[in-house]
Amino acid sequence: MIQIAVLGYGTVGSGVVEVIEKNKAMVNEKAADELNIKYILDLREFPGDKYEHKVVHDVNMIMEDEEISIICETMGGVGAAYEFTKMALERGKSVCTSNKELVATHGPELLEIAHAHNCNYLFEASVGGGIPIIRPLNYSLTAEVIESISGILNGTTNYILTKMEKEGASFDAVLRKAQEKGYAERKPEADIEGYDTCRKVAILSSLMLGKTVDYKKIYTEGITRISYGDILYAKETGRTIKLLGLSKRMGDKVFAMVAPFMIGQENPLHMVEGVFNAVCVRGNMLGDSMYYGQGAGKLPTASAVVSDVIDCARHLGKVIMCFWSREKAELVNMGEVEHKFFLRVKPSACEALEMMFKDCKKIEIPGRGEDVGYFTESMKEKDFADRCALLGEAVLGRIRVE
Repeated sequence: MIQIAVLGYGTVGSGVVEVIEKNKAMVNEKAADELNIKYILDLREFPGDKYEHKVVHDVNMIMEDEEISIICETMGGVGAAYEFTKMALERGKSVCTSNKELVATHGPELLEIAHAHNCNYLFEASVGGGIPIIRPLNYSLTAEVIESISGILNGTTNYILTKMEKEGASFDAVLRKAQEKGYAERKPEADIEGYDTCRKVAILSSLMLGKTVDYKKIYTEGITRISYGDILYAKETGRTIKLLGLSKRMGDKVFAMVAPFMIGQENPLHMVEGVFNAVCVRGNMLGDSMYYGQGAGKLPTASAVVSDVIDCARHLGKVIMCFWSREKAELVNMGEVEHKFFLRVKPSACEALEMMFKDCKKIEIPGRGEDVGYFTESMKEKDFADRCALLGEAVLGRIRVE
């Protein structure tokens, strides 16, 4: 019997317990052993809960119990979660986590500690919830040179943008609805400002390169400036707006960013709506592959954690290789990267804009007199920013075009 502890009995932690218990026969069969949750660590009491007798408040009970061989860290944050994870790995206990912030911040260090103590640190659930993407990068695509990764990596922002497009509602109105439905937190900045997606891009980029991509250095822009006016022009031209995380090899450097993009129907991410996520991976031999599904939520995320638990159970005493070193990857200067852009301006600025952007394409929506849209030619980010600055307050909206 393999004894397990769960750190944190919140949404994901309780989901992990539910998945293991509900699918017990199948989980045990695939793990080739019986899995048993011995402890659940939480500061709170859970009177009446089916598993309240397993709840403990002292992490040392878990760390000092030699029977515990696998720990599920579902606490979140980088304080106690980091301390407890490091403590567990140094004792030879494998750790499975959904904690994207911890993985993005300390991933290579924790992997080194795990390998030094003949155990594993697995984090499938840290990116894309229930979508399998970490394991394909580590196992299935090891014969490939991964050239680029792009994706919709946050269900909250995708839900908001989808609702704005389908219902013609404002950003603020849809955000309130997302909070009411539990899709957005009471303090939603991590999602809507792009920070959540940024950490996930850092993890994927690091696995793509085998080096560490510092999430603090990734250009990150959220969706708070997107208005229904921008969405109208996207619809008029057969496009949609998505918050994308992008990573691409550029020589011996990497380009990574998070920002809203207008994308056309030829892009497979165009059809990804609501709380769903999708990741597109381009390999130099395979070409394009896509991974799509529920990117968040209690049970999809818990399912990914349990898949790592099963992997750890199959490899007790053996190291599962993960190619992610502490060596820092060099990021391309954002200003030198080229994109096409969409600009929405006041009608009074049209003449000046057309002089600055020689090969731009003008888009007018009949009956809409408050703004005019333009698509620019491909140009460097710094050149675009300089020209926009000259237009000043006449610029009503600006979005990159993929």
